[in-house]
Amino acid sequence: MKHLSSFATITPDKPAYRMARSGEVMTYRQLDRISNQGAQAFRALGVEQGGNVALIFENRLDFLGLCWSGQRAGVFYTAISHHLKSAEIAYIVTDCEASVCIISDTYACLLPELQAACPDCRFFIAGKVDDPALDWNAFQAGMPAEPIADQAAGADLLYSSGTTGRPKGIVRKFTPQPVDTVIPALMTVLCETMAGMGPDTVLITPAPLYHAAPLRFAMMAVMFGGTALISEKFDAEETLALIERWGVTHGQFVPTHFVRLLKLPDDVRARYRHDSLRVVFHAAAPCPRDVKQAMIDWWGPILCEFYAGSEANGVTFSTSQDWLRFPGTVGKSLTGPIVIADEDGNELPAGQIGGVYFDSGVEFAYRNDPEKTAAAYLRPGCATFGDIGYLNDEGFLFLSDRKAYTIISGGVNIYPQETEDLLITHPAVADAAVFGVPNEEMGEEVKAVIQLEPGIAPNPETAREIIDWCRERLSNLKVPRSIDFRETLPRTPTGKLIKRSLRDEYWPKAS
Repeated sequence: MKHLSSFATITPDKPAYRMARSGEVMTYRQLDRISNQGAQAFRALGVEQGGNVALIFENRLDFLGLCWSGQRAGVFYTAISHHLKSAEIAYIVTDCEASVCIISDTYACLLPELQAACPDCRFFIAGKVDDPALDWNAFQAGMPAEPIADQAAGADLLYSSGTTGRPKGIVRKFTPQPVDTVIPALMTVLCETMAGMGPDTVLITPAPLYHAAPLRFAMMAVMFGGTALISEKFDAEETLALIERWGVTHGQFVPTHFVRLLKLPDDVRARYRHDSLRVVFHAAAPCPRDVKQAMIDWWGPILCEFYAGSEANGVTFSTSQDWLRFPGTVGKSLTGPIVIADEDGNELPAGQIGGVYFDSGVEFAYRNDPEKTAAAYLRPGCATFGDIGYLNDEGFLFLSDRKAYTIISGGVNIYPQETEDLLITHPAVADAAVFGVPNEEMGEEVKAVIQLEPGIAPNPETAREIIDWCRERLSNLKVPRSIDFRETLPRTPTGKLIKRSLRDEYWPKAS
């Protein structure tokens, strides 16, 4: 593993990044030059080591160049989802204390509102722009192409998707380290030890790069001298064609991608070869058991799952072989013991469900939110991402759901993930969300909101058929008492269900 600057000398004309649809390439030589110029530009704007910049881009090459500029300038770079509203973006720009924000010309329409909301931040547009004062590309191109004098390893400072509340960022303390340092260090373990990445790696990452795993894997592929294939937007059949065309060796997916791949007609799936694949990672959201089994049956036992968070205080890892022994597991911890604890902080034995804590000794803080930070800790060095689950006798972790979505009906805890995983396998169901809604007698009851497959009628008969189907396969407590239908369900582009926005519709607002 080396820094991109080394590969710019060793393999200067090799593609570091290739866009899947356009075929546009950025070689190691080009990436080295543009990231040097970007780092020089940050310094010219007064962004010193430990400073912060914000980036609002779709998947494209100049975004990756900017991330590498931050990486070699010792700068924290915060990639922000372009799907957010202006007020939500402004909150993150302000919260991360970005002094510079660079926006893709695709989203230049956001600029006036952001400038008004963030007066302490200087904004630029990357791409076509009429005002020379806003032209990032011109400003960057005028900078020297040599490394800055005080190179140091920068890192991403990313915000959660906000599926259970307002997006949260992680405080990272800046300590000058050599530019080839990987932050977080766990990425080295996953990519080198678990995935065997190297110069022959061809990685495909079809998810948005403003999320942690896609961005970090795309950058790690370059640290190993490989090539990352970047999808402008996920398309199931196109992904299969790309794997065959470019001899893809490694993939980074989310369960929603698997669901869409599996729903392709059999003749389409059989049309493309995938024998170049060695390791396929997935994370970000729980993968239904039937979906994962079907992917292993199709692509072979090359699926590797990890469970982690931006907090970087813990990670589990599961091979396909682990999962086939213990279906549903997200693996064993790579970072020290996992503690399962009840609401009072008492540690629970194997098999009992409680809050999942990593006792890794690593500490973190949520930016400007001491209450949320304190609530994450069981004790110093032992903290949770907010999920609940249990360990088996061999120390493998199984997740039940987010703590915030536990349904309490008649004093009994119900974890909706199991019901969601079952519903998504029904032939009429394209997507499903399960959560608790008010019930006068029981406190809460189980509600399902479903997106149907095209051509299926959203009527009471369909709802009854699905409920009866669930009743044959689940204990009565977990069966939805009612079903509502929607044209689409709110999900982040990485497949995380934004259940909060659905659930809130069914709960009376406090007066």
